[in-house]
Amino acid sequence: MKYLIVLSLFCVFDLNSQLDIEKFDALEFRCIGPAGMSGRVTAIDAVHSNSNIIYIGSASGGVWKSINGGITWDPIFDDQKTLSIGSVKINQNNPDEVWVGTGEGNPRNSHNSGRGVFKSIDGGKTWTDMGLENTRVIHRILINPQNSKDVYVGATGSAWGPSQDRGVFKTTDGGLSWEKVLYVNDRTGVADMVQDPNNPNKIIAAMWEFGRTPYDFNSGGEGSGMYITYDGGDNWKRLGTDEGMPEGNLGRIGIAIAPSKPN
Repeated sequence: MKYLIVLSLFCVFDLNSQLDIEKFDALEFRCIGPAGMSGRVTAIDAVHSNSNIIYIGSASGGVWKSINGGITWDPIFDDQKTLSIGSVKINQNNPDEVWVGTGEGNPRNSHNSGRGVFKSIDGGKTWTDMGLENTRVIHRILINPQNSKDVYVGATGSAWGPSQDRGVFKTTDGGLSWEKVLYVNDRTGVADMVQDPNNPNKIIAAMWEFGRTPYDFNSGGEGSGMYITYDGGDNWKRLGTDEGMPEGNLGRIGIAIAPSKPN
């Protein structure tokens, strides 16, 4: 084997001696593999007062934290019940408080389910299970910036069958207890959920009826639609054609509010 390596090196050097190297100046390095699929990053949040601190969640690789703006990362969720992450949310009033909703929010054929919602009060060093285990997928978390004990969890729910453990859940005591404040049917969960930055009681939820089997996938149905509350989830209104929503079967909806112009 040694002789083969030496012979190969001599061949390379001999080949180079016959070539005009300047003709290769335009070549650039390129990726040649491996071509295997990497993991999916499903959630990200950063500390507003120190943007070097970033948390990401992955579909099947847990939660990772960077304290240097993404140059290096450390896994901080490996000892928990599941490594499938759907959402990560930092309490910007107390950045050491981090909420994680488990269960990937993309119900593809390699979808991973979760085991509820978790909270850390020490920047990810330790975690506490805050319940909602049967939701299977938590795709969005909102924290009331005026009262951090008010937390909203948007549960997409199980991808593999009907379940009543989906919709919008709310806690007013920091996760000690939960109330389901928006529920449509046992096949409809939260596809997206946003909060007005100027009015935390105004929340818009995109509800999505869906279902996956080993051989098929259904997206959309009577349960899909946009819902809005102006009182922190006590009352919800479904937006219809009068508000500009299209008629017919609705699929998955993504929404956002511009902080510079919330209306």
